[in-house]
Amino acid sequence: MTQPVAPLDLSVPGKYHVVGVGGPGMSAIAIVLAEMGHDVTGSDIRERSVLDRVRAAGVRVAVGHDRSLVHDRDAITYSTAIPARNIELDEAAKVGVTSLHRSGMLASICAQAKSLAVAGTHGKSSTTSMLMLILSQAGARPNFVIGGDVTDMGTGAQWTGSEWLVVEADESDGTHLELPLHGTILTNVEIDHLDHYGTYEAIIDGFDTYLGQVPGPKVLCLDDPRCAVLAAKHGAITYGTSPDADFVATNIEPSGGAFTFDVVHHGRLLGSVSLPLRGIHNVRNATGALAMAYSIGVPFDDAAAALSKFGGVARRFDIRAVDGGATLVDDYAHLPNEIAAVLAAAKGSGDGWKRVVAVFQPNRFNRMAVMWQEYRDAFVDADLVVLTDIFPSGTAPIPGVTGKLVVNAVLDAHPDTPLVWLPRRADLVDHLARRLGDGDVCISMGCGDIATLPDEVQARRAELRVEQRQRST
Repeated sequence: MTQPVAPLDLSVPGKYHVVGVGGPGMSAIAIVLAEMGHDVTGSDIRERSVLDRVRAAGVRVAVGHDRSLVHDRDAITYSTAIPARNIELDEAAKVGVTSLHRSGMLASICAQAKSLAVAGTHGKSSTTSMLMLILSQAGARPNFVIGGDVTDMGTGAQWTGSEWLVVEADESDGTHLELPLHGTILTNVEIDHLDHYGTYEAIIDGFDTYLGQVPGPKVLCLDDPRCAVLAAKHGAITYGTSPDADFVATNIEPSGGAFTFDVVHHGRLLGSVSLPLRGIHNVRNATGALAMAYSIGVPFDDAAAALSKFGGVARRFDIRAVDGGATLVDDYAHLPNEIAAVLAAAKGSGDGWKRVVAVFQPNRFNRMAVMWQEYRDAFVDADLVVLTDIFPSGTAPIPGVTGKLVVNAVLDAHPDTPLVWLPRRADLVDHLARRLGDGDVCISMGCGDIATLPDEVQARRAELRVEQRQRST
């Protein structure tokens, strides 16, 4: 079993520059490098709120790219989102400064601790956060690098100097294959990032290779069919709701936006968990985190105590407002099974909502060109579906590829679905502001600028109330 080798030795002080430091993954790396004691600079094309947190960690941030920023650095790091023509990358090449893709810098960070990663098509951020909080509850004070802000911590990254590092392993650009790890959780294996892999089989092969590089515990979800095959091949520890799993979540009961469930390990009841999150998918995530923690020696009671206090991750069923009896929720879900899981969570949450309104903004033209038909069954638990146009996320338009493809997929499979197609943002906001009523939960989903929709709808509803009062006087 061969593990990847870290490109940099971060045990000695260095000078590093982070290009695009405002991105969620890059800001996390910058914070960790600074907290390790390195001299860290960063640059981004615009000012944004996350930069305040980066600066608070001791990183010197410049707004705008400048060739001079790389001159005294030992290495610079960048993400896939940074174009090859970026002037800082170009200058580094000219003056002989090492340039590392984010995966190389993250690998160098992972080499400084016993690293436990969470990989999978979705569920990574939530499961990573749960595992980190469980280890914290047990007194391990883990370092962590997570793709989203952990509500309980107010940040997605921290370096404590502990022997343990909990990290989110991103498969979108092959980063997961570069990380030297001790153990891993694999949540699921589904279709995504075909622009990088080309085929679904290549995605599966990538995770197969990934598992083969991990020397320590491998914890896989037996409920996922591809994970089940990989678990058998790699002799993994398994978890899920399946009675054949090593760690089984059973006696699952929803109540008021939370779940209680028992965990059985090889036929023996370990105890009960109270999880303040909606959705069976989060029960699985919690069980996976608990299984990994238990496998490295964390007592069940510590794991259960941490999960009972879990506050979630930013943009994961984030209730943003209750306005006139309508609940406005923001969620990062953008793949078909993620959307289905979120809507099922709302439907069966025990909150007593009368109607589930699903609003979805498709993401990336190249993703939709190959995946649009996969969304046909994603909205079956919604009482009303509202679809808008594609958020490009830096991808180029493709003739004939619009959000209307998702409309066609849903209506072809479920012709009776109440569905509204509103490609213009102003129309989308106004429609929701006028139509949402008492007892509705409106869940806006996607990884583009849909994140601000709850605020926009709430503001528009306030305007409509003012207009109504003016008309009545």
